[in-house]
Amino acid sequence: MKGNCIIIGAGDLTVGRIDHWEGDYIIAVDGGLSYCSVLELEPDLIIGDFDSVNDQEKQAIALFEQQIPDRVIRLKPEKDDTDMLAALKIALEMGFRSFRIYGGTGGRLEHTLANIQCLLYLKNQGAQGYLCDGSSMIFVMKDEEVRFQPAMEGYLSLFSLGKEAKGVSIRGMKYPLENYTMTNDFPIGVSNEFIGEQGIITVEDGEVVGIIQYVTD
Repeated sequence: MKGNCIIIGAGDLTVGRIDHWEGDYIIAVDGGLSYCSVLELEPDLIIGDFDSVNDQEKQAIALFEQQIPDRVIRLKPEKDDTDMLAALKIALEMGFRSFRIYGGTGGRLEHTLANIQCLLYLKNQGAQGYLCDGSSMIFVMKDEEVRFQPAMEGYLSLFSLGKEAKGVSIRGMKYPLENYTMTNDFPIGVSNEFIGEQGIITVEDGEVVGIIQYVTD
């Protein structure tokens, strides 16, 4: 069985370490390579057009490419896929179906939005991805149910990705919903709260993005 595909992007890094295990596969995307040394991670693959790396990082990539050329993929700057989406497609072809993306938020807003769309792309390919940082996690649901343990703390926000998501139910949380049609022009799902019960989120027809904001001391 494949492990997790761990992707390090060039956005804001808000974690001091990333746990990984045997069978996991680590991809550094473009400027995300600079975070790997901070996190003491050796990437299995480096991919990007490298337009966001400095001269020192370019030298490191060139050296890596000389020593292990099959672990570096250079992309053209003029392309339809973002560097992140290109990395995801390669990992999907390798058989990975579970993705944790770090450094995929913050920085330029358009990159964060693009990465949320990448989560939906993964979902449509039968995979599951999470945008992770030190204080929050972003995920996408489509025609499914997700359960949270009673020990979960913090806030959960849900937003419709399409024009509408039907049959949205929220149970075991501070603000319940039952069989609600959620639209993308009314943020009714913002800032719900875990209350020490099993939280159950159901989406019968449609896609929503979920954002968990953890409680921090």
